[in-house]
Amino acid sequence: MMKIPFVVCVSVLSFALACMAAGCGYTTHSRLSADFRSIYVENFTNSINIADEQSNVRMYRGYRPGMEVEITKAVLDRFLSDGNLKIAQETGADTMLKGALVDFKRDALRYDANDNVEEYRIKIIVDLELYDSKTGDLIWKEKGFAGETTYRTTGSLAKNENSAAKEAIADVARRIVERTVEAW
Repeated sequence: MMKIPFVVCVSVLSFALACMAAGCGYTTHSRLSADFRSIYVENFTNSINIADEQSNVRMYRGYRPGMEVEITKAVLDRFLSDGNLKIAQETGADTMLKGALVDFKRDALRYDANDNVEEYRIKIIVDLELYDSKTGDLIWKEKGFAGETTYRTTGSLAKNENSAAKEAIADVARRIVERTVEAW
């Protein structure tokens, strides 16, 4: 059995203690102000303009009815499981999150030899605003905030678009909650 020199053990321990003292590492509490303990999540609106003109870059604008409801529910569920901010009614909340679904993209990533699509990327794009409910001040604003996933159409890892869309919704909800509680 190999013995580790005492100097190496002391050096590693000293480094670990220095990192902890410097604030490095993972934390489970919110970086938001201590004044913010609750959040009201306004129902997301669907602002996708399905009547936009076609272009060389994008032939069709994606649209999934009711996706804004699914996003609102996923964000609420994510805040509940995160636990840093409690869900509250509009009148009693410390903060208010407003969001709008602005785009749903499905892009082909991989083709087979016959030019059939084998893999897609789904991207859900939202605009967000977080307000201090007491003062009405804007805390932060994000335009073009996205969540995404990829899915295959063939093979053992194949999925349908509905299950992939649910994964993308879960991803955007996770990112929204992280953006809110981590206060970057």
